[in-house]
Amino acid sequence: MTPEINDTHDPSRVSWVASANADGHDFPIQNLPFGVFLHGRTKACGIAIGDFVLHVSQCADAFTGQARKMAIACGDTSLNAVMAMGRGAAHEFRLQLSHLLTAGNAPGRAVLEPSLIALTACEMCLPVRVGGFTDFFASIHHATNAGRLFRPDAPLLPNYKYVPIAYNARANSIQVSGVPVRRPLGQMRPVPSEAPVFGPAARLDYEVELGGWIGTSTARDAPLQLVDAQAHLFGYSLLNDWSARDIQAWEYQPLGPFLAKTFATSVSPWVVTSEALAPFRCARALRPPGDPAPLRYLQDREDSETGGLAVTLEASLRSAAMRETGAQAHVLSTSHSEDLYWTFGQMITHHTSNGSCLETGDLIGSGTISGAQADALGSLLELTRGGAAALPLANGEQRVWLEDGDEVTLRGYCTREGYRRIGFGECVAIVLPACSREN
Repeated sequence: MTPEINDTHDPSRVSWVASANADGHDFPIQNLPFGVFLHGRTKACGIAIGDFVLHVSQCADAFTGQARKMAIACGDTSLNAVMAMGRGAAHEFRLQLSHLLTAGNAPGRAVLEPSLIALTACEMCLPVRVGGFTDFFASIHHATNAGRLFRPDAPLLPNYKYVPIAYNARANSIQVSGVPVRRPLGQMRPVPSEAPVFGPAARLDYEVELGGWIGTSTARDAPLQLVDAQAHLFGYSLLNDWSARDIQAWEYQPLGPFLAKTFATSVSPWVVTSEALAPFRCARALRPPGDPAPLRYLQDREDSETGGLAVTLEASLRSAAMRETGAQAHVLSTSHSEDLYWTFGQMITHHTSNGSCLETGDLIGSGTISGAQADALGSLLELTRGGAAALPLANGEQRVWLEDGDEVTLRGYCTREGYRRIGFGECVAIVLPACSREN
Protein backbone atom coordinates (compact mmCIF):
# COMPACT_ATOMS: atom_id res chain seq x y z
CA MET A 1 0.00 0.00 0.00
CA THR A 2 1.14 3.55 -0.74
CA PRO A 3 2.09 5.58 2.39
CA GLU A 4 -0.62 8.03 3.46
CA ILE A 5 -0.32 11.77 3.99
CA ASN A 6 -0.33 12.67 7.70
CA ASP A 7 0.63 15.41 10.15
CA THR A 8 4.34 15.06 9.33
CA HIS A 9 3.61 16.49 5.86
CA ASP A 10 1.81 19.59 7.19
CA PRO A 11 3.33 22.52 5.24
CA SER A 12 2.75 24.89 8.17
CA ARG A 13 4.92 22.83 10.50
CA VAL A 14 8.26 24.49 11.25
CA SER A 15 11.25 23.37 13.28
CA TRP A 16 13.27 24.86 16.10
CA VAL A 17 16.22 24.11 13.77
CA ALA A 18 16.02 27.50 12.04
CA SER A 19 17.89 26.54 8.86
CA ALA A 20 15.28 23.87 8.11
CA ASN A 21 12.66 26.60 7.66
CA ALA A 22 14.50 28.44 4.85
CA ASP A 23 12.60 28.60 1.59
CA GLY A 24 13.84 26.06 -0.91
CA HIS A 25 15.95 24.07 1.57
CA ASP A 26 16.21 20.39 0.64
CA PHE A 27 15.84 19.22 4.24
CA PRO A 28 12.85 20.83 5.98
CA ILE A 29 11.05 19.07 8.81
CA GLN A 30 8.70 17.54 6.20
CA ASN A 31 11.60 15.53 4.70
CA LEU A 32 13.80 13.91 7.40
CA PRO A 33 15.93 11.70 5.09
CA PHE A 34 18.32 9.04 6.41
CA GLY A 35 22.04 8.92 5.72
CA VAL A 36 25.32 7.65 7.17
CA PHE A 37 27.81 10.24 8.43
CA LEU A 38 31.40 10.21 9.63
CA HIS A 39 32.33 12.77 12.27
CA GLY A 40 35.72 12.33 13.85
CA ARG A 41 35.81 8.66 14.81
CA THR A 42 32.03 8.35 14.90
CA LYS A 43 30.29 6.67 11.99
CA ALA A 44 26.55 6.17 12.34
CA CYS A 45 23.15 6.66 10.73
CA GLY A 46 21.66 10.11 10.97
CA ILE A 47 18.77 12.29 9.86
CA ALA A 48 19.21 15.50 7.86
CA ILE A 49 17.36 18.52 9.26
CA GLY A 50 18.27 21.87 7.76
CA ASP A 51 22.05 22.37 7.83
CA PHE A 52 22.57 19.64 10.42
CA VAL A 53 22.60 15.89 10.81
CA LEU A 54 21.01 14.39 13.89
CA HIS A 55 23.08 11.65 15.55
CA VAL A 56 19.97 9.57 16.24
CA SER A 57 21.30 6.75 18.40
CA GLN A 58 22.89 9.28 20.73
CA CYS A 59 19.42 10.51 21.69
CA ALA A 60 17.56 7.19 21.40
CA ASP A 61 16.03 7.59 24.87
CA ALA A 62 13.88 10.42 23.47
CA PHE A 63 11.87 7.81 21.57
CA THR A 64 9.52 5.07 22.71
CA GLY A 65 8.37 1.66 21.44
CA GLN A 66 9.30 0.68 17.89
CA ALA A 67 10.67 4.17 17.26
CA ARG A 68 13.20 3.68 20.05
CA LYS A 69 14.31 0.37 18.55
CA MET A 70 14.82 2.13 15.21
CA ALA A 71 16.76 4.94 16.89
CA ILE A 72 19.05 2.38 18.53
CA ALA A 73 19.53 0.66 15.14
CA CYS A 74 20.79 4.01 13.84
CA GLY A 75 23.97 3.32 15.81
CA ASP A 76 25.02 0.96 13.01
CA THR A 77 27.31 2.03 10.16
CA SER A 78 24.74 1.29 7.45
CA LEU A 79 20.99 1.73 7.12
CA ASN A 80 20.30 -1.96 6.53
CA ALA A 81 19.07 -2.74 10.05
CA VAL A 82 16.87 0.37 10.03
CA MET A 83 15.43 -0.48 6.62
CA ALA A 84 14.71 -4.08 7.59
CA MET A 85 12.44 -2.96 10.44
CA GLY A 86 9.67 -2.17 8.00
CA ARG A 87 7.15 0.53 7.28
CA GLY A 88 5.36 0.41 10.64
CA ALA A 89 8.49 1.15 12.66
CA ALA A 90 9.61 3.80 10.16
CA HIS A 91 6.21 5.49 10.40
CA GLU A 92 6.27 5.55 14.20
CA PHE A 93 9.84 6.87 14.22
CA ARG A 94 8.96 9.64 11.77
CA LEU A 95 5.92 10.72 13.81
CA GLN A 96 7.91 10.96 17.03
CA LEU A 97 10.93 12.64 15.43
CA SER A 98 8.78 15.24 13.67
CA HIS A 99 7.08 16.05 16.97
CA LEU A 100 10.42 16.36 18.80
CA LEU A 101 11.80 18.71 16.12
CA THR A 102 8.70 20.93 15.90
CA ALA A 103 9.10 24.57 16.92
CA GLY A 104 7.83 25.17 20.45
CA ASN A 105 8.70 21.70 21.73
CA ALA A 106 11.15 22.80 24.42
CA PRO A 107 11.65 19.31 25.92
CA GLY A 108 12.31 17.91 22.46
CA ARG A 109 14.85 20.61 21.75
CA ALA A 110 16.59 20.06 25.04
CA VAL A 111 17.13 16.36 24.37
CA LEU A 112 17.88 16.49 20.61
CA GLU A 113 19.90 19.68 20.18
CA PRO A 114 23.10 18.29 21.78
CA SER A 115 23.03 15.53 19.14
CA LEU A 116 23.00 17.89 16.14
CA ILE A 117 26.20 18.07 14.08
CA ALA A 118 26.81 20.61 11.32
CA LEU A 119 26.71 18.94 7.91
CA THR A 120 29.84 20.86 6.95
CA ALA A 121 31.69 19.04 9.75
CA CYS A 122 30.69 15.60 8.48
CA GLU A 123 31.78 13.31 5.68
CA MET A 124 28.83 11.53 4.15
CA CYS A 125 29.25 7.82 3.47
CA LEU A 126 27.56 5.21 1.32
CA PRO A 127 24.25 4.90 3.18
CA VAL A 128 23.47 1.24 2.52
CA ARG A 129 25.40 -2.02 2.47
CA VAL A 130 24.38 -3.01 -1.03
CA GLY A 131 23.59 -6.66 -1.71
CA GLY A 132 22.27 -6.48 -5.25
CA PHE A 133 21.85 -3.87 -7.95
CA THR A 134 19.38 -4.10 -10.80
CA ASP A 135 19.23 -1.35 -13.40
CA PHE A 136 15.99 -0.98 -15.35
CA PHE A 137 15.24 0.72 -18.65
CA ALA A 138 11.93 2.28 -17.57
CA SER A 139 11.92 5.58 -19.49
CA ILE A 140 10.26 5.10 -22.85
CA HIS A 141 11.60 8.43 -24.11
CA HIS A 142 15.17 7.36 -23.36
CA ALA A 143 14.59 3.89 -24.79
CA THR A 144 13.17 5.39 -27.98
CA ASN A 145 15.94 7.97 -28.33
CA ALA A 146 18.69 5.40 -27.80
CA GLY A 147 16.99 2.87 -30.06
CA ARG A 148 16.58 5.44 -32.82
CA LEU A 149 20.36 5.88 -32.97
CA PHE A 150 20.89 2.19 -33.71
CA ARG A 151 17.56 1.15 -35.26
CA PRO A 152 16.04 4.20 -36.98
CA ASP A 153 13.16 2.23 -38.44
CA ALA A 154 12.30 0.33 -35.23
CA PRO A 155 13.54 2.23 -32.16
CA LEU A 156 11.62 0.12 -29.62
CA LEU A 157 11.93 -3.64 -29.62
CA PRO A 158 8.60 -5.53 -29.46
CA ASN A 159 8.98 -6.56 -25.82
CA TYR A 160 9.45 -3.07 -24.37
CA LYS A 161 5.77 -2.28 -23.76
CA TYR A 162 5.15 -5.66 -22.14
CA VAL A 163 8.27 -6.30 -20.03
CA PRO A 164 10.04 -3.98 -17.55
CA ILE A 165 13.48 -4.46 -19.11
CA ALA A 166 16.51 -4.61 -16.79
CA TYR A 167 19.94 -6.12 -16.30
CA ASN A 168 21.74 -7.33 -13.18
CA ALA A 169 24.46 -4.80 -12.47
CA ARG A 170 27.46 -5.02 -10.14
CA ALA A 171 26.75 -4.00 -6.54
CA ASN A 172 30.36 -3.10 -5.70
CA SER A 173 30.38 -0.46 -8.43
CA ILE A 174 28.19 1.74 -6.22
CA GLN A 175 29.91 4.68 -4.56
CA VAL A 176 28.68 7.70 -2.66
CA SER A 177 28.45 11.21 -4.06
CA GLY A 178 31.78 13.06 -3.92
CA VAL A 179 33.96 10.06 -4.78
CA PRO A 180 35.69 10.74 -8.12
CA VAL A 181 35.04 8.53 -11.15
CA ARG A 182 38.08 7.29 -13.03
CA ARG A 183 37.77 6.97 -16.78
CA PRO A 184 37.64 3.25 -17.50
CA LEU A 185 39.92 1.23 -19.71
CA GLY A 186 38.34 -1.20 -22.09
CA GLN A 187 38.13 -2.88 -25.44
CA MET A 188 36.54 -0.87 -28.27
CA ARG A 189 36.31 -0.88 -32.04
CA PRO A 190 36.50 2.79 -33.13
CA VAL A 191 36.72 1.86 -36.81
CA PRO A 192 34.13 -0.80 -37.74
CA SER A 193 36.29 -2.27 -40.48
CA GLU A 194 39.35 -2.68 -38.25
CA ALA A 195 40.31 -4.83 -35.27
CA PRO A 196 39.38 -3.68 -31.76
CA VAL A 197 41.78 -1.74 -29.54
CA PHE A 198 42.27 -1.53 -25.77
CA GLY A 199 42.55 1.83 -24.04
CA PRO A 200 40.75 4.62 -22.20
CA ALA A 201 37.09 5.02 -23.06
CA ALA A 202 36.55 8.07 -25.28
CA ARG A 203 32.74 8.15 -25.07
CA LEU A 204 32.22 8.59 -21.34
CA ASP A 205 28.67 9.51 -20.38
CA TYR A 206 26.45 10.09 -17.35
CA GLU A 207 22.87 8.88 -16.79
CA VAL A 208 20.20 10.68 -14.77
CA GLU A 209 18.38 8.07 -12.69
CA LEU A 210 16.37 7.55 -9.53
CA GLY A 211 17.33 4.65 -7.26
CA GLY A 212 14.87 2.77 -5.03
CA TRP A 213 16.15 0.98 -1.91
CA ILE A 214 14.57 -2.30 -0.81
CA GLY A 215 13.65 -2.26 2.89
CA THR A 216 11.97 -5.48 3.98
CA SER A 217 13.06 -8.54 2.03
CA THR A 218 10.78 -10.69 -0.08
CA ALA A 219 10.62 -14.48 0.16
CA ARG A 220 12.02 -16.89 -2.37
CA ASP A 221 9.36 -18.68 -4.45
CA ALA A 222 6.78 -16.08 -3.33
CA PRO A 223 6.35 -13.55 -6.16
CA LEU A 224 5.15 -10.12 -5.06
CA GLN A 225 1.64 -8.94 -5.78
CA LEU A 226 1.72 -5.45 -7.24
CA VAL A 227 -0.61 -4.20 -4.51
CA ASP A 228 2.04 -5.16 -1.92
CA ALA A 229 5.12 -3.96 -3.79
CA GLN A 230 5.37 -0.40 -2.45
CA ALA A 231 5.64 -1.72 1.12
CA HIS A 232 9.08 -3.12 0.26
CA LEU A 233 10.50 0.21 -0.98
CA PHE A 234 12.08 2.01 1.98
CA GLY A 235 13.14 5.12 0.09
CA TYR A 236 14.90 6.70 -2.87
CA SER A 237 18.20 8.36 -3.80
CA LEU A 238 19.60 10.09 -6.86
CA LEU A 239 21.63 7.75 -9.05
CA ASN A 240 24.17 8.39 -11.82
CA ASP A 241 24.96 5.15 -13.64
CA TRP A 242 28.06 6.20 -15.56
CA SER A 243 28.47 4.61 -18.98
CA ALA A 244 31.32 4.07 -21.44
CA ARG A 245 29.39 4.13 -24.71
CA ASP A 246 32.24 2.96 -26.95
CA ILE A 247 33.05 -0.03 -24.73
CA GLN A 248 29.34 -0.82 -24.54
CA ALA A 249 28.80 -0.62 -28.29
CA TRP A 250 31.44 -3.31 -28.86
CA GLU A 251 30.63 -5.68 -25.98
CA TYR A 252 26.86 -5.52 -25.47
CA GLN A 253 25.79 -7.88 -28.24
CA PRO A 254 24.50 -10.45 -27.59
CA LEU A 255 24.38 -10.40 -23.75
CA GLY A 256 24.07 -6.71 -22.89
CA PRO A 257 26.09 -4.30 -20.67
CA PHE A 258 29.19 -5.56 -18.89
CA LEU A 259 32.44 -3.62 -18.33
CA ALA A 260 30.95 -0.48 -19.85
CA LYS A 261 28.73 -0.20 -16.77
CA THR A 262 30.60 -1.83 -13.87
CA PHE A 263 33.31 0.77 -13.23
CA ALA A 264 31.21 3.31 -11.26
CA THR A 265 27.67 4.10 -10.15
CA SER A 266 27.21 7.19 -7.97
CA VAL A 267 24.37 7.61 -5.46
CA SER A 268 23.42 10.58 -3.33
CA PRO A 269 24.10 10.09 0.40
CA TRP A 270 20.52 10.76 1.54
CA VAL A 271 17.67 8.27 1.37
CA VAL A 272 14.35 10.11 1.13
CA THR A 273 11.75 7.77 2.61
CA SER A 274 8.65 6.56 0.83
CA GLU A 275 6.56 8.21 3.54
CA ALA A 276 8.21 11.60 3.01
CA LEU A 277 7.30 11.28 -0.68
CA ALA A 278 3.61 10.49 -0.03
CA PRO A 279 2.38 13.96 -1.14
CA PHE A 280 4.28 13.58 -4.41
CA ARG A 281 2.79 10.30 -5.58
CA CYS A 282 1.12 10.59 -8.96
CA ALA A 283 -0.61 8.54 -11.61
CA ARG A 284 1.75 6.46 -13.68
CA ALA A 285 2.48 7.71 -17.20
CA LEU A 286 -0.46 7.33 -19.54
CA ARG A 287 0.02 4.79 -22.28
CA PRO A 288 -0.63 6.25 -25.71
CA PRO A 289 -3.63 4.92 -27.65
CA GLY A 290 -2.75 1.60 -29.20
CA ASP A 291 -0.24 0.59 -26.52
CA PRO A 292 -0.99 -2.80 -24.97
CA ALA A 293 -2.29 -2.94 -21.41
CA PRO A 294 0.16 -4.43 -18.89
CA LEU A 295 -0.27 -8.14 -18.25
CA ARG A 296 -2.50 -8.90 -15.27
CA TYR A 297 0.30 -9.32 -12.72
CA LEU A 298 1.48 -5.78 -13.58
CA GLN A 299 -1.96 -4.21 -13.17
CA ASP A 300 -3.37 -2.64 -10.01
CA ARG A 301 -5.74 0.30 -9.61
CA GLU A 302 -3.78 1.92 -6.77
CA ASP A 303 -0.50 1.58 -8.66
CA SER A 304 -2.13 3.12 -11.71
CA GLU A 305 -3.42 6.08 -9.69
CA THR A 306 -0.55 6.69 -7.25
CA GLY A 307 2.32 4.43 -8.31
CA GLY A 308 4.30 7.21 -9.97
CA LEU A 309 6.63 9.73 -8.31
CA ALA A 310 6.81 13.41 -9.24
CA VAL A 311 10.52 14.14 -8.83
CA THR A 312 12.25 16.87 -10.83
CA LEU A 313 15.79 15.83 -11.78
CA GLU A 314 18.43 18.30 -12.91
CA ALA A 315 21.83 17.47 -14.40
CA SER A 316 24.63 20.03 -14.67
CA LEU A 317 28.25 20.05 -15.80
CA ARG A 318 31.12 22.16 -14.50
CA SER A 319 34.35 21.80 -16.41
CA ALA A 320 37.82 22.29 -14.97
CA ALA A 321 37.96 25.65 -16.79
CA MET A 322 34.67 26.71 -15.21
CA ARG A 323 35.96 25.89 -11.74
CA GLU A 324 39.19 27.81 -12.36
CA THR A 325 37.28 30.96 -13.33
CA GLY A 326 34.50 30.55 -10.79
CA ALA A 327 31.87 30.14 -13.51
CA GLN A 328 28.53 28.55 -12.71
CA ALA A 329 27.81 25.01 -13.81
CA HIS A 330 26.00 24.55 -17.10
CA VAL A 331 22.56 22.97 -16.73
CA LEU A 332 22.36 20.08 -19.18
CA SER A 333 18.80 18.87 -18.65
CA THR A 334 15.73 18.87 -16.43
CA SER A 335 13.66 15.70 -16.51
CA HIS A 336 10.78 14.31 -14.47
CA SER A 337 10.32 10.86 -12.98
CA GLU A 338 6.55 10.91 -13.62
CA ASP A 339 7.44 10.28 -17.27
CA LEU A 340 8.60 6.73 -16.48
CA TYR A 341 6.71 4.11 -18.47
CA TRP A 342 6.96 1.59 -15.62
CA THR A 343 6.51 2.32 -11.89
CA PHE A 344 8.92 1.12 -9.24
CA GLY A 345 6.13 -1.14 -7.99
CA GLN A 346 5.87 -2.77 -11.40
CA MET A 347 9.65 -3.09 -11.60
CA ILE A 348 10.04 -5.00 -8.36
CA THR A 349 6.89 -7.05 -8.94
CA HIS A 350 8.33 -8.23 -12.24
CA HIS A 351 11.72 -8.72 -10.56
CA THR A 352 10.25 -11.34 -8.22
CA SER A 353 7.78 -12.87 -10.69
CA ASN A 354 10.03 -15.83 -11.46
CA GLY A 355 10.39 -16.75 -7.79
CA SER A 356 13.62 -14.89 -7.07
CA CYS A 357 13.76 -12.65 -4.01
CA LEU A 358 14.81 -9.13 -3.16
CA GLU A 359 16.82 -8.46 -0.01
CA THR A 360 17.26 -5.55 2.35
CA GLY A 361 19.75 -3.14 0.81
CA ASP A 362 19.13 -4.10 -2.81
CA LEU A 363 19.19 -1.12 -5.16
CA ILE A 364 16.72 -0.73 -8.04
CA GLY A 365 17.75 1.78 -10.71
CA SER A 366 15.10 3.38 -12.91
CA GLY A 367 17.37 3.62 -15.92
CA THR A 368 18.05 6.96 -17.59
CA ILE A 369 15.08 9.30 -17.12
CA SER A 370 14.40 11.45 -20.17
CA GLY A 371 11.41 13.46 -21.32
CA ALA A 372 9.95 14.18 -24.71
CA GLN A 373 11.56 17.64 -25.00
CA ALA A 374 15.12 18.50 -26.00
CA ASP A 375 15.87 20.04 -22.60
CA ALA A 376 14.77 16.87 -20.76
CA LEU A 377 17.29 14.37 -22.12
CA GLY A 378 19.11 12.51 -19.35
CA SER A 379 22.39 11.60 -21.08
CA LEU A 380 24.96 12.96 -23.53
CA LEU A 381 24.11 10.03 -25.79
CA GLU A 382 20.78 11.74 -26.43
CA LEU A 383 21.87 15.37 -26.15
CA THR A 384 24.59 14.94 -28.80
CA ARG A 385 22.65 12.41 -30.91
CA GLY A 386 25.21 9.70 -30.33
CA GLY A 387 28.15 12.08 -30.68
CA ALA A 388 27.01 13.60 -33.99
CA ALA A 389 26.41 17.12 -32.63
CA ALA A 390 28.60 18.97 -30.11
CA LEU A 391 26.81 20.51 -27.14
CA PRO A 392 27.74 24.17 -26.48
CA LEU A 393 28.38 25.09 -22.85
CA ALA A 394 27.67 28.46 -21.27
CA ASN A 395 31.37 29.47 -21.12
CA GLY A 396 32.02 28.76 -24.82
CA GLU A 397 33.38 25.23 -24.40
CA GLN A 398 31.74 22.30 -26.18
CA ARG A 399 31.13 18.71 -25.22
CA VAL A 400 30.38 15.60 -27.21
CA TRP A 401 31.36 13.24 -24.38
CA LEU A 402 32.69 13.87 -20.88
CA GLU A 403 36.28 15.05 -20.58
CA ASP A 404 38.74 14.58 -17.73
CA GLY A 405 38.12 17.16 -15.04
CA ASP A 406 34.40 17.49 -15.78
CA GLU A 407 32.21 17.56 -12.69
CA VAL A 408 28.69 16.20 -13.14
CA THR A 409 26.05 17.04 -10.54
CA LEU A 410 22.54 15.63 -10.25
CA ARG A 411 19.93 17.37 -8.07
CA GLY A 412 16.41 16.27 -7.32
CA TYR A 413 13.43 17.82 -5.61
CA CYS A 414 9.65 17.51 -5.26
CA THR A 415 7.10 20.30 -5.36
CA ARG A 416 3.31 20.32 -5.18
CA GLU A 417 0.87 23.10 -4.41
CA GLY A 418 -0.16 22.96 -0.78
CA TYR A 419 2.95 21.08 0.38
CA ARG A 420 6.50 21.94 1.38
CA ARG A 421 9.24 21.43 -1.18
CA ILE A 422 11.64 18.63 -0.25
CA GLY A 423 14.90 17.65 -1.90
CA PHE A 424 17.38 14.82 -2.32
CA GLY A 425 20.60 16.79 -1.95
CA GLU A 426 23.27 16.29 -4.60
CA CYS A 427 24.91 13.41 -6.43
CA VAL A 428 28.24 14.71 -7.72
CA ALA A 429 31.54 13.33 -9.03
CA ILE A 430 34.56 14.58 -10.97
CA VAL A 431 36.00 12.55 -13.85
CA LEU A 432 39.64 11.53 -13.35
CA PRO A 433 41.99 10.40 -16.13
CA ALA A 434 42.26 6.68 -16.85
CA CYS A 435 44.90 4.61 -15.11
CA SER A 436 48.09 4.14 -17.08
CA ARG A 437 48.56 0.54 -18.18
CA GLU A 438 50.84 -1.37 -20.47
CA ASN A 439 48.88 -3.04 -23.31
